[in-house]
Amino acid sequence: MRNAILLAALLGTAGAASAADNGLYIGGSIGQSNVDVNEGLTQVDGDDTGFKFIVGFRPLDWLAVEANYVDFGKVEANALTSESNGVAVFAVGFVPVGPVDLFAKGGLINYDSEVKLNGSRVFSDDGNELAYGVGVQFRLLSLSVRAEYERFDVEHVDDLNMLSVGLTYTFL
Repeated sequence: MRNAILLAALLGTAGAASAADNGLYIGGSIGQSNVDVNEGLTQVDGDDTGFKFIVGFRPLDWLAVEANYVDFGKVEANALTSESNGVAVFAVGFVPVGPVDLFAKGGLINYDSEVKLNGSRVFSDDGNELAYGVGVQFRLLSLSVRAEYERFDVEHVDDLNMLSVGLTYTFL
């Protein structure tokens, strides 16, 4: 009898750890960003450390709405410096597989991008463009560890993407 109770308790704990934790979540990620600006004579291509802050709401096991502040870092090449950042809003679709979520997301980014030559602005652009990504996260109760790849289709920037690893915490 004692073994049956112990087995039931262990199975209940495993089920709770693998169930999607729905509600409001916050988090952050850090990773490698890639920026490639090729506008006329202005050409900057390189990688830097990027980061983002995450706020989201997951009302269903398979759906969330998420907002991110993304900073792509500072890329320097050929005496030029490029800095890009923005706020992105996504719809996120999840496929829960036990304690792991596979996810894809699509939305928009409101971005600012600037290129400077020795501190003087050479090129500047801002606007709203498409953003999308894929990822995987491991959930343990309210804490999730995630890895994701995001791409931002920003006008006048040939390549703007980020590969990151981060944490989110869900409030019930």
